[in-house]
Amino acid sequence: MFVLLIKITYFASSFKQKEVIMNIKRFIIASLAVFISFEILDFIIHSVILMNAYESLEHIWRPDMMDKMWIMYLTALFFSFMFVYIFTKGYEGKGWIEGARFGLIIGLLMLVVGIFNQYVVFPIPLSLTIQWLIYGLIEYIIIGIVAALIYKPKQVT
Repeated sequence: MFVLLIKITYFASSFKQKEVIMNIKRFIIASLAVFISFEILDFIIHSVILMNAYESLEHIWRPDMMDKMWIMYLTALFFSFMFVYIFTKGYEGKGWIEGARFGLIIGLLMLVVGIFNQYVVFPIPLSLTIQWLIYGLIEYIIIGIVAALIYKPKQVT
């Protein structure tokens, strides 16, 4: 069995393939564009669309929450670079559709667990939980599209 695996690996490696190298410049630009897009969308979602819902739940938020927002900006920046890095590893070159699909998959991974766990822990209405999920998925799809429109790997023959 092991010999067969070695023969298959050798046979597969004998085909000439284009080597794909990460494009660092586009990676950084895409990551920063994802971060900026994420922050703009977060502002629209949380400071405009959901503001009334948040005001009615003021008693559950930290009183010093705004003093700690810099932590959220740092984690969003970290997330943006990781999001684009993971995108580059599965890059297929299928354009914005690939980005939308990637955003949806990562959005489902991040949001379903995180949001519904928050619903269990905090006294928030189910309607807010559903809104977080819907708006969050839209946000992740958009940032996936942003990543796909900007990032292109270097190709070496």
